[in-house]
Amino acid sequence: MKEILKLGVILLIITSISAVVLGFTNEVTLPAIQEQNEIANTKARNDVLKAKEFKLVEKEVESTMLKEIYQGLNGSEVVGYTIKTAPKGYAGEVEVMVGIGTDGTVHGISIGNHAETPGLGAKAADEPFKSQYKGKGIDKNLEVIKNPGPKENEIVSIAGATITSKAVTDGVNEAIRIYNEALK
Repeated sequence: MKEILKLGVILLIITSISAVVLGFTNEVTLPAIQEQNEIANTKARNDVLKAKEFKLVEKEVESTMLKEIYQGLNGSEVVGYTIKTAPKGYAGEVEVMVGIGTDGTVHGISIGNHAETPGLGAKAADEPFKSQYKGKGIDKNLEVIKNPGPKENEIVSIAGATITSKAVTDGVNEAIRIYNEALK
Protein backbone atom coordinates (compact mmCIF):
# COMPACT_ATOMS: atom_id res chain seq x y z
CA MET A 1 0.00 0.00 0.00
CA LYS A 2 2.85 2.36 0.90
CA GLU A 3 4.53 1.64 -2.44
CA ILE A 4 1.35 2.51 -4.39
CA LEU A 5 0.98 5.79 -2.50
CA LYS A 6 4.64 6.66 -3.19
CA LEU A 7 4.19 5.96 -6.94
CA GLY A 8 0.97 8.02 -6.98
CA VAL A 9 2.71 11.03 -5.40
CA ILE A 10 5.62 10.77 -7.86
CA LEU A 11 3.19 10.60 -10.77
CA LEU A 12 1.28 13.61 -9.40
CA ILE A 13 4.48 15.64 -9.15
CA ILE A 14 5.59 14.73 -12.69
CA THR A 15 2.20 15.55 -14.24
CA SER A 16 1.95 18.81 -12.29
CA ILE A 17 5.37 19.94 -13.51
CA SER A 18 4.45 18.93 -17.07
CA ALA A 19 1.20 20.89 -16.90
CA VAL A 20 2.99 24.03 -15.68
CA VAL A 21 5.64 23.74 -18.42
CA LEU A 22 2.97 23.23 -21.11
CA GLY A 23 0.95 26.18 -19.83
CA PHE A 24 4.03 28.41 -19.83
CA THR A 25 4.98 27.27 -23.35
CA ASN A 26 1.45 28.02 -24.57
CA GLU A 27 1.59 31.55 -23.11
CA VAL A 28 4.98 32.22 -24.68
CA THR A 29 4.07 30.92 -28.15
CA LEU A 30 0.48 32.25 -28.35
CA PRO A 31 1.37 35.72 -29.75
CA ALA A 32 3.54 34.19 -32.48
CA ILE A 33 0.80 31.71 -33.40
CA GLN A 34 -1.79 34.50 -33.60
CA GLU A 35 0.57 36.59 -35.75
CA GLN A 36 1.13 33.67 -38.16
CA ASN A 37 -2.65 33.07 -38.37
CA GLU A 38 -3.22 36.75 -39.24
CA ILE A 39 -0.51 36.62 -41.91
CA ALA A 40 -2.15 33.49 -43.40
CA ASN A 41 -5.60 35.16 -43.31
CA THR A 42 -4.25 38.31 -45.01
CA LYS A 43 -2.63 36.20 -47.72
CA ALA A 44 -5.88 34.25 -48.22
CA ARG A 45 -7.84 37.50 -48.54
CA ASN A 46 -5.39 38.76 -51.17
CA ASP A 47 -5.57 35.43 -53.03
CA VAL A 48 -9.37 35.43 -53.32
CA LEU A 49 -9.99 39.14 -53.97
CA LYS A 50 -7.64 41.66 -55.53
CA ALA A 51 -7.87 44.75 -53.33
CA LYS A 52 -5.35 47.22 -51.92
CA GLU A 53 -6.71 47.02 -48.39
CA PHE A 54 -9.24 45.11 -46.33
CA LYS A 55 -11.50 46.48 -43.62
CA LEU A 56 -13.26 44.28 -41.05
CA VAL A 57 -17.05 44.40 -41.38
CA GLU A 58 -18.72 44.27 -37.99
CA LYS A 59 -22.25 43.41 -38.95
CA GLU A 60 -24.59 41.01 -37.20
CA VAL A 61 -25.35 38.19 -39.62
CA GLU A 62 -27.24 35.08 -38.65
CA SER A 63 -25.09 32.12 -39.62
CA THR A 64 -23.61 29.15 -37.79
CA MET A 65 -20.75 28.88 -40.31
CA LEU A 66 -19.64 32.52 -40.50
CA LYS A 67 -16.20 33.37 -39.05
CA GLU A 68 -15.46 36.83 -40.50
CA ILE A 69 -16.28 39.34 -43.22
CA TYR A 70 -13.85 41.85 -44.71
CA GLN A 71 -14.59 44.58 -47.22
CA GLY A 72 -12.06 44.85 -50.06
CA LEU A 73 -11.18 48.41 -51.02
CA ASN A 74 -9.17 50.14 -53.75
CA GLY A 75 -8.95 53.59 -52.24
CA SER A 76 -12.54 54.49 -51.43
CA GLU A 77 -14.02 52.11 -54.01
CA VAL A 78 -15.48 48.84 -52.71
CA VAL A 79 -14.33 46.00 -55.00
CA GLY A 80 -15.93 43.17 -53.05
CA TYR A 81 -15.93 41.17 -49.84
CA THR A 82 -14.06 38.24 -48.39
CA ILE A 83 -16.20 35.97 -46.28
CA LYS A 84 -14.72 33.17 -44.16
CA THR A 85 -16.99 30.25 -43.33
CA ALA A 86 -16.31 27.00 -41.50
CA PRO A 87 -18.61 24.21 -42.72
CA LYS A 88 -18.38 20.70 -41.28
CA GLY A 89 -16.31 18.38 -43.46
CA TYR A 90 -15.45 14.70 -43.08
CA ALA A 91 -13.00 15.18 -40.16
CA GLY A 92 -14.19 18.48 -38.70
CA GLU A 93 -14.47 22.12 -39.73
CA VAL A 94 -12.98 23.29 -43.01
CA GLU A 95 -12.13 27.00 -43.19
CA VAL A 96 -13.24 28.40 -46.54
CA MET A 97 -12.33 31.98 -47.51
CA VAL A 98 -14.52 33.21 -50.39
CA GLY A 99 -13.91 36.38 -52.41
CA ILE A 100 -17.04 37.86 -53.98
CA GLY A 101 -16.72 40.90 -56.21
CA THR A 102 -19.21 43.69 -56.69
CA ASP A 103 -19.57 42.37 -60.25
CA GLY A 104 -21.64 39.49 -58.82
CA THR A 105 -19.14 36.66 -59.25
CA VAL A 106 -16.94 34.53 -57.03
CA HIS A 107 -13.38 35.78 -57.57
CA GLY A 108 -11.79 32.82 -55.81
CA ILE A 109 -11.67 30.60 -52.75
CA SER A 110 -8.95 29.58 -50.34
CA ILE A 111 -8.95 26.64 -47.95
CA GLY A 112 -7.51 27.38 -44.49
CA ASN A 113 -7.25 25.13 -41.45
CA HIS A 114 -8.79 21.69 -41.79
CA ALA A 115 -8.31 18.10 -40.64
CA GLU A 116 -9.41 16.36 -43.82
CA THR A 117 -7.79 13.10 -44.94
CA PRO A 118 -4.38 13.64 -46.61
CA GLY A 119 -4.52 12.59 -50.26
CA LEU A 120 -8.31 12.74 -50.38
CA GLY A 121 -10.20 15.59 -48.69
CA ALA A 122 -7.02 17.63 -48.36
CA LYS A 123 -7.08 17.96 -52.17
CA ALA A 124 -9.74 20.63 -51.66
CA ALA A 125 -6.86 23.05 -51.08
CA ASP A 126 -5.33 22.19 -54.49
CA GLU A 127 -5.80 24.44 -57.49
CA PRO A 128 -7.72 22.10 -59.82
CA PHE A 129 -10.57 21.89 -57.31
CA LYS A 130 -10.48 25.50 -56.07
CA SER A 131 -10.36 26.99 -59.57
CA GLN A 132 -13.81 25.56 -60.36
CA TYR A 133 -15.40 28.23 -58.18
CA LYS A 134 -13.74 31.21 -59.88
CA GLY A 135 -16.15 33.16 -62.04
CA LYS A 136 -19.29 31.40 -60.78
CA GLY A 137 -22.31 33.66 -60.49
CA ILE A 138 -23.97 34.39 -57.17
CA ASP A 139 -27.54 34.26 -58.43
CA LYS A 140 -28.08 30.59 -57.51
CA ASN A 141 -26.57 27.94 -55.25
CA LEU A 142 -23.71 25.78 -56.45
CA GLU A 143 -24.17 22.00 -56.55
CA VAL A 144 -21.64 19.16 -56.32
CA ILE A 145 -21.68 16.51 -59.04
CA LYS A 146 -19.56 13.37 -59.43
CA ASN A 147 -19.12 13.24 -63.20
CA PRO A 148 -17.09 15.70 -65.30
CA GLY A 149 -18.91 18.11 -67.55
CA PRO A 150 -20.34 20.57 -65.07
CA LYS A 151 -22.97 23.11 -65.97
CA GLU A 152 -22.84 26.76 -64.91
CA ASN A 153 -23.68 26.21 -61.23
CA GLU A 154 -22.03 22.79 -60.73
CA ILE A 155 -18.74 21.76 -59.13
CA VAL A 156 -17.09 18.40 -59.85
CA SER A 157 -16.42 16.49 -56.63
CA ILE A 158 -12.97 15.29 -55.59
CA ALA A 159 -12.88 11.52 -56.21
CA GLY A 160 -13.22 9.74 -52.88
CA ALA A 161 -13.91 12.97 -50.99
CA THR A 162 -17.52 13.84 -51.71
CA ILE A 163 -18.18 14.93 -48.11
CA THR A 164 -15.31 17.44 -48.21
CA SER A 165 -16.36 18.66 -51.67
CA LYS A 166 -19.90 19.23 -50.41
CA ALA A 167 -18.60 20.95 -47.27
CA VAL A 168 -16.50 23.42 -49.27
CA THR A 169 -19.44 24.07 -51.59
CA ASP A 170 -21.73 24.57 -48.57
CA GLY A 171 -19.24 27.14 -47.27
CA VAL A 172 -19.21 28.96 -50.61
CA ASN A 173 -23.03 28.85 -50.81
CA GLU A 174 -23.24 30.29 -47.28
CA ALA A 175 -20.87 33.11 -48.27
CA ILE A 176 -23.01 33.81 -51.33
CA ARG A 177 -26.15 33.86 -49.17
CA ILE A 178 -24.54 36.27 -46.70
CA TYR A 179 -23.36 38.52 -49.52
CA ASN A 180 -26.79 38.58 -51.19
CA GLU A 181 -28.74 39.14 -47.95
CA ALA A 182 -26.48 41.44 -45.93
CA LEU A 183 -23.77 43.04 -48.09
CA LYS A 184 -25.17 43.76 -51.55
